[in-house]
Amino acid sequence: MAPTELEARLVVLEREVARLKSSVGRTGQAEAPWWERIAGTFADDPAHEKAMKLGREYRASLRPGTAAVRKG
Repeated sequence: MAPTELEARLVVLEREVARLKSSVGRTGQAEAPWWERIAGTFADDPAHEKAMKLGREYRASLRPGTAAVRKG
């Protein structure tokens, strides 16, 4: 390969590396945690409220001293 061809290829590669570095630099910024990004997405959703209620009842049924019968 002739030196001029090699230099031309090197210029192209250097530009591509610079482009890739700049795109990686942008995505490396601190993002909000996932739970902050989804906060409020279920606001006033009756299905979500019912799921939370059923979850509370299930966890309460697992506590010692509750009248609920465990199935296992």
